[in-house]
Amino acid sequence: MDRTEAIRKTMQGNTRSDTSIEIMFRKALWRKNIRFRKNVKSILGSPDVAIKKYRLVIFCDGDFWHGKSYHGVKSHERFWNEKIKRNQERDLEYTIRLRDEGWTVLRFWESEIRDDLDGCVATVIETIRKQR
Repeated sequence: MDRTEAIRKTMQGNTRSDTSIEIMFRKALWRKNIRFRKNVKSILGSPDVAIKKYRLVIFCDGDFWHGKSYHGVKSHERFWNEKIKRNQERDLEYTIRLRDEGWTVLRFWESEIRDDLDGCVATVIETIRKQR
């Protein structure tokens, strides 16, 4: 298999929803009796988790795809720089629009969920407590 084919296969393995961090995060919320909907298409950006009762949406952002650990890619550098930049712009646009519509928006990095899952869940619980 040549390099291009290997890259294509790798990229096909990346999913848009139900990623390992999303599943880990949702299971932790469920264990704390926090009920939610996932990937709600009727809400701008199809947030990974939505708790409509408290007008709370949560996004689990991948470190690479949303620019936290992106340090440039040598292959097709221009394409990747533009793609990551556009993802960051879209994230900001969605966050602003959702807040303008009265939603509370939480965003957690992939590494943050992996390294401090309990802290992320605690942030959600505290946000819900404040909304009550």
